[in-house]
Amino acid sequence: MSRPRAAVVGIAGTTLAAEERALFERAPPAGFILFKRNCAAPAQLRALTAELKALFPERWVPILVDQEGGRVQRLAAPQWPAAPALRRIGELAELDPALGREAARLHATAIAAMLTACGLDVVCAPCLDLLRPETTAAIGDRAFAASPALVADLGLVYAQTLLDHGVVPVIKHLPGHGRATVDSHLDLPRVTAERAELERSDFRTFRALAAAPLAERILGMTAHIVFEAIDPERPATQSPSVIATVIRETIGFRGLLLSDDLSMQALAGSIETRARASLEAGCDLALHCNGEFDELEAVLATVPALDAATTARLEALAPARVVPEVVAEEVLAELEMRLGHGVTGV
Repeated sequence: MSRPRAAVVGIAGTTLAAEERALFERAPPAGFILFKRNCAAPAQLRALTAELKALFPERWVPILVDQEGGRVQRLAAPQWPAAPALRRIGELAELDPALGREAARLHATAIAAMLTACGLDVVCAPCLDLLRPETTAAIGDRAFAASPALVADLGLVYAQTLLDHGVVPVIKHLPGHGRATVDSHLDLPRVTAERAELERSDFRTFRALAAAPLAERILGMTAHIVFEAIDPERPATQSPSVIATVIRETIGFRGLLLSDDLSMQALAGSIETRARASLEAGCDLALHCNGEFDELEAVLATVPALDAATTARLEALAPARVVPEVVAEEVLAELEMRLGHGVTGV
């Protein structure tokens, strides 16, 4: 079997199409990412994840999903229970840090239970971006809080809880999305803050996780944002300067680095150009989400096979298979009780 390509890709529907299967046999991706269009019901999703893993039985096949709570839940109600946005946890932590940490633990426990029950083992969370007055609504309540120390504290609890329950976290969006004032799905944000200010604030949350013992067990995702003080021409995803001098050196993140979605409009050029530029800048894996077959085929034709060292690093992330010991609905009910108690004081 050929070595996997340096890409994580989406598929079109709730089952694997024949043309997708044939493509993946020719050009195997490193892993997959699923969206609402792929997640209709628990039994269907379990069948789909099993089908994807069976394509490459000789290796771990990471299957990612954005399941943050709030507005970003691909496993959606009513088929799955709804989790609150991370900002609600941050609000509680601002009142009582200990209660906030417990809420973060409960939230991550519920998310992990939902995912592992359906064969998913990587979640694109937590969001470690800072919530600022100018932060675009595309981030908004996906962020825990404004305080770097508080976000780092909650992020550590959240990521460790996911790992304890058999799910690999993807921290995002390196090196920080909180100062973006436009939605990178639609346009290219530009940040004008000086590097010293960024190091005092935005970068700190990621630096805390990069320095923690769990750092070797997590993935990171880049931001499609231009940081003018570092590279005024290229977004972080495609900037060798940002990736080398900020993400790898200043922040100290040594884990595998995943681009944000190549199909977002913040990036310019053909899908092949976007994929090539992201990998050449220092991303380890290109992420392509929309499931459009022509683009999918082009991405997999463009990206190289992973080298042996990167393949081994990816395999080392594979979590132990966990059978959920809790019911997500029950954990979320307890979480809502804690959140209500913290806010109302009753």
